[in-house]
Amino acid sequence: MQFVGLDLAWSVRNPSGGAVVRLDGAAGDLTASALLGDDADVMAFLDRHVGASGGCLVAVDAPLAVPNAAGRRPAEAALGTVFARFHAGAHPTNRARVADAAGSVRGERVVAALAERGFVHDPWLHARAEVRRVVEVYPHPAMVSLFGLSRTLKYKNKGQGRALLDAAWAELYGHLRALETAEPALRGLDALLATDPTTLRGRALKDHEDRVDAVVCAYIALYAWWWGAARTEVFGTLEGGSILTPTLPERWPGARTAAS
Repeated sequence: MQFVGLDLAWSVRNPSGGAVVRLDGAAGDLTASALLGDDADVMAFLDRHVGASGGCLVAVDAPLAVPNAAGRRPAEAALGTVFARFHAGAHPTNRARVADAAGSVRGERVVAALAERGFVHDPWLHARAEVRRVVEVYPHPAMVSLFGLSRTLKYKNKGQGRALLDAAWAELYGHLRALETAEPALRGLDALLATDPTTLRGRALKDHEDRVDAVVCAYIALYAWWWGAARTEVFGTLEGGSILTPTLPERWPGARTAAS
């Protein structure tokens, strides 16, 4: 099995991050990381690193189904009921926000291109079953669940000041390094984490952020495939838009059963 993470920019004018993780026993190895351009560049990256057949789960941080013209999707509302207390609710998504001038949504185009390569858009996974699927993910709630956070990490530059930004990056790096001993484990991050974000500014910092987010997306895919519904949750519906995420330990089926 391979696991692909795409931090997909809503517009082709902005770079996207891409990452590929290959399963090796009980661990995943990061085998590729890149900044990507337009739709053709994204698909070329996938074609280079993923075979025309075989198991692969693609996790995309971008809306993949947006039927609503305005407002927000039920997926975002449902995710917010669980994760808003951690500041990890999703922004409202609608076609007025994410569609281009021609009315096309980039995530929907990626799903269509992947369908031509044998991928099915379906987030309901059985643990460790070989699949060839694409799913929508969102790193913020995933990090809350995976890393046991009380609030999201403020590593995205939103004017919070350099000291807070650098502290958030340091914490994130610590959590990413700890994935080497997680279940499932993630290895091969040394080159990515050799970049010191405290030395980066502007576009260089944003590019690094995109690459890191893509790696997080790839790990979400690996984690979701490894654990299935035992430790993940799907918010929303396939037709109306869905978000797959590692969920809080208190919401694992075993925890709910023990509390009842």
